[in-house]
Amino acid sequence: MQGKRDPVERANEQSRDLYDVSTWEPRSMVDRLACAVYNGISYGLQTIVLAVAFGITLVLLAQPAVLVFEEPSLAVFFGLSIVPAALLAAFIWYSDITTNEPLGLLVATFVLAVLFATFAAVVNSTVGSSLQAIPVVGTLLFFYLIVGPVEEAVKLLAVRVFAYRSQTFDAVIDGAVYGAVAGLGFAAIENAIYIAGTVAQAGVGTVTAATGIATVRALVGPGHVIYSAIAGYYLGLAKFNSEYAGPLVVKGLLIAAFVHGTYNVTVGIVPTVVSSLYPISFGLAFVSYVILFDLAVGYYLYRKIVRYRRTYRTVRDDTGVPSTPGRTEFDPPQR
Repeated sequence: MQGKRDPVERANEQSRDLYDVSTWEPRSMVDRLACAVYNGISYGLQTIVLAVAFGITLVLLAQPAVLVFEEPSLAVFFGLSIVPAALLAAFIWYSDITTNEPLGLLVATFVLAVLFATFAAVVNSTVGSSLQAIPVVGTLLFFYLIVGPVEEAVKLLAVRVFAYRSQTFDAVIDGAVYGAVAGLGFAAIENAIYIAGTVAQAGVGTVTAATGIATVRALVGPGHVIYSAIAGYYLGLAKFNSEYAGPLVVKGLLIAAFVHGTYNVTVGIVPTVVSSLYPISFGLAFVSYVILFDLAVGYYLYRKIVRYRRTYRTVRDDTGVPSTPGRTEFDPPQR
């Protein structure tokens, strides 16, 4: 959509030079200096943010790194803990009916999510103890106002600062793909920290402790992928609906944060209640609840993806565009 124009520019029917009157482009030395300063500040701030995130990441990953150095087999548990999340992210990637996303952008989004996840870790640990100390409602406030919004925001930020700006981000559904990858990156570092902390506290029985916590984290990981894929889908809508970009991003974050917070609030309550009412163990109740919760929220995301795919095929059929891949050199292959 073309931007607004000054009345002088709109009324100009001749080829007048409107530089510094109602239009502008860098011409003079001062103009170029202004551009250089702006770019320096912009990229400088981004560099500072990335440097801080990288530093925090190194600190948080120090313990997992030491444990893997002492017991290399723990690396297997770290890897296995993100397998379900990775498979789900791969399914969402495969569901993109438009074009394949560049591997470089997918990897960059994953890495940025790992780095930015550290900001959420700092905020959660800083605010968590004081907020949860509030009687009755403290835990609810912590999960709904801090954990859900902050974690979903940093995952979406991992998409927004890089992949979102790429020309290959050329479809709404791409937002869900990159959101899923960001969720995978977040789950990867979170799992590593949780597993390392549990193993370090166990002291003895390293394999047993690692097996138990890795199983739990494997169940948690897919939720991160689903929540951030939902927020990412709305980020995709925002890119192609600039007039309502802000509200769309907020809507996606609100939904993802609410679902995330609801999971955190209920996952410790529902399995306990179920295991007390029915002759099943807490472990089975926990696994069953997590799977059912992810299936319910995942179905919400799945319906959006299916609707997009169906509409994509329909409009192409209506316009007479062939659905076979490789139509021309200008039409990238489709799945």
